[in-house]
Amino acid sequence: MKTKIFIIAAFVLILFGCGTKKQLNSPVKQHNSIVILYENDVHCAIDGYAKMAGLRDAISDTAYVAVVSSGDYLQGGTVGAISNGGYIVEIMKQVHYDAIALGNHEFDYGMPRQLELLSTFNAPVLCANLYDKDGKIVYSPYKIFNYGGRKVAFVGVVTAETEAITPAYFIKKLYTLNRNQMAQLVQQTVDDVRAQGCDYVILLSHLGEEHLDTSIDSHELIAATTGIDVVLDAHTHSVILCDTLMNADGKPVYVTQTGTAFANVGELVITKNGNFCFNLIPTNDIPYVNAEVKKVTDSIHAILDEAVGQVVFHTDYRIRIKDDNGKRIVRNAETNAGDLVADAMRYMMDADIAFVNGGGVRNEIETGDVTYNQVVEMLPFDNKVVKIEATGAEILEMLRLTSQKVPDEEGDFPQASNVRFTIHVVEGGENYVTSVEVQQPDGSYKPIDPAAKYTVAVNDYCAYNGGFKNVFANCPVIYEPMICYRDVVVEYVIKALGGEIPSQYEKSQGRITIVYE
Repeated sequence: MKTKIFIIAAFVLILFGCGTKKQLNSPVKQHNSIVILYENDVHCAIDGYAKMAGLRDAISDTAYVAVVSSGDYLQGGTVGAISNGGYIVEIMKQVHYDAIALGNHEFDYGMPRQLELLSTFNAPVLCANLYDKDGKIVYSPYKIFNYGGRKVAFVGVVTAETEAITPAYFIKKLYTLNRNQMAQLVQQTVDDVRAQGCDYVILLSHLGEEHLDTSIDSHELIAATTGIDVVLDAHTHSVILCDTLMNADGKPVYVTQTGTAFANVGELVITKNGNFCFNLIPTNDIPYVNAEVKKVTDSIHAILDEAVGQVVFHTDYRIRIKDDNGKRIVRNAETNAGDLVADAMRYMMDADIAFVNGGGVRNEIETGDVTYNQVVEMLPFDNKVVKIEATGAEILEMLRLTSQKVPDEEGDFPQASNVRFTIHVVEGGENYVTSVEVQQPDGSYKPIDPAAKYTVAVNDYCAYNGGFKNVFANCPVIYEPMICYRDVVVEYVIKALGGEIPSQYEKSQGRITIVYE
């Protein structure tokens, strides 16, 4: 059967034929259509779940409907951080998903917590490339559904970049994401479901649109495989209505992605004629709400308001991770948010130097009274602050390695305290770092001594779980108070700054200079 693709960009759902536009609240009954509602990279934006479930309810009498996720739901906001993902799972269970894939942030709380949480899902968790040390697959690679005689298979896959950015259980060789065999494992799964008579294969992909040194992206996977019809992609937070790529046989595969934080709900319609229709529906425009899901999210909001709604300090200056055009720069340039967090870590650990990875600073804080919730939103991970001892040579090597991607983003990009340095960006060559200087007690700067030892405040991820390119993995740990870095920031502002962000943090302070050559 020759498949046609249709794209719908307005807020109308061509749900049941793709030839006639029907308003959302006036569907046409035609049971042969299959509707797949999808999301990706929700990152704890919990209010969208009730709307997506409400949309599902509104069309469930007029077509076969499935609801799926392509990963990154457990982490990214206060609601995930204070419950180690537990509140998110309770909400998603109420939605009644049909299939759920893993994202890299499903590994943030560790494998034991992941397995504990996801074992309670009332939906299959799918991943074709996660195996344990004994060579046993951890989750089912696929799930097949029969919709009125037509079989649809959902297949899951997660980026092997996870091994580098959430590495503890992979460094210990307890699990593997099979970076070099990923395409082969996906192809084996696709061949299996096709052999079982599946008419359509939908990949729930947490691979993304950007080439990575540590994993393949969705485009590379498509080019290396056959038999996939549609990729519901994730990981790069892209908004893609529908891109068309060619597989290994030169046949089209359609790729779509909804953005992040429930900016949109994706809708894939497979018509009775086997045509594909794509739509991205702004979640705020969906007029439907599932009452049962909303009841759960409302109760969790009440818990959050009581637990983290108190004001902890005040700022007249926006604590930023973006530039004036709204582009995120905390992963490739100095920001005042990075300065503040690094200063807090150094102060509380009484260290010579501090570094925080830009990827760990996730959101901005607006001017005015600041609640604990806002601090958690900026620093949502449960990373603890650690004081280590590192040589100047080790610090220099860390700076060299973590500056290689500039001007592109790098999650390990170091925001710094009590040290300044210059990154030289070499077009077509290797970046390098010069003028690394450590601030002295009298305020002057002195070149870093490669042979000297310095106390360095970092988070536990960067100390010994793979962050900062694992350079500090063997450094002695001097002090490990088991305090989250978000709590260190609150304590620093209250105790050292008197509860008010001073003018020195109005903008970044010139600790990192970037020169293009």
